[in-house]
Amino acid sequence: MKNAGPLFLLIALTNCSGPTNTAKPPEKQPPEYFRVDPSTAGTVFGKVSFEGKLPARQKIDLDEDDQCVKLNPRGMFDASITVNKNRTLSNVFVYVKTGLEGKTFPKLQEPVVLDQRGCQFSPRVFALRAGQPFHVANSDPVTHNVHPIAKMNREWNQSQSPGDAPLQRKFVRPEIMIRIKCNVHSWMRSWAAVMDHPYYAITATDGSFAIPNLPPGQYTLEAWHEKLGTQEQKIRVDPSAKVQTVFQFQGEN
Repeated sequence: MKNAGPLFLLIALTNCSGPTNTAKPPEKQPPEYFRVDPSTAGTVFGKVSFEGKLPARQKIDLDEDDQCVKLNPRGMFDASITVNKNRTLSNVFVYVKTGLEGKTFPKLQEPVVLDQRGCQFSPRVFALRAGQPFHVANSDPVTHNVHPIAKMNREWNQSQSPGDAPLQRKFVRPEIMIRIKCNVHSWMRSWAAVMDHPYYAITATDGSFAIPNLPPGQYTLEAWHEKLGTQEQKIRVDPSAKVQTVFQFQGEN
C-alpha cells in the first residue's frame, strides 16, 4: 500500500475537476428590423432655396495636369455652391436627424459607386448606409488618388491608375459628413454621408427633395451644405400625411 498515495491523489484531483462543460454557446440572434406600415407611412418633401447675391463663378486652374486640361476644353468652374435657375440649391443633403432612435433597418448590399470622370468626383454629394459596399471607379486616362478624411470611420488613402479595377471599401459607422479629396488634383472634392437609416435625400437641379415611406412621428430634419452650413426644422408626420417644408440658405448680401 506504500504506492497507493499518488494513485489516490490522482483520483481525488480528477474528481475535483468537475464535469466537463460541453454546452454550446448561445447562438447570436439576428437583429429585429423595423418594418414600416405602408398604410400609415408619410412623405416629407420640399425645396432648398438660396437668397442673396449669386456667387461669382470661379474658374479652376487645371494647368498642373495637361490631361485634365484636355478633358475640359471649356474649362472647369468651382461647384461648391451651385445655384439653380429658380434660385434653389443643388447638392444639399437633407435627412432625418432625430426621431428614429431605437429603430434598426436592414443592411443594403448593392454598392454605391463614386466615379472619377473629367478630373472630378461624381457625384459631388452622395449617401450610403453603414456597412454598404462602396466602390470607387476611375473613368479617366489620368492617375487619381482617393482620400476619405473620416473621423468616425477609418481614414484611408489610395492611388488609382487608369484602367484599375474599382476600389472596394466600406464605412461601418454613421458619419456626417466625410470629405473625400484627391491628393493629386487639389480641386477634386466629394462628400459622403454614412447613414444608419434610409430617410435622406439630396436636392436635385431644381432644388427639390423628397423623403418617402416615413413612419408617423416627431422628427428633426437637417439640411447640410458644404459651404453654407446646416439648418434644422422640427416636423410632425401624421399617418399617411404629406408634409411640405422649405429650407432657405443665405448668401452674401
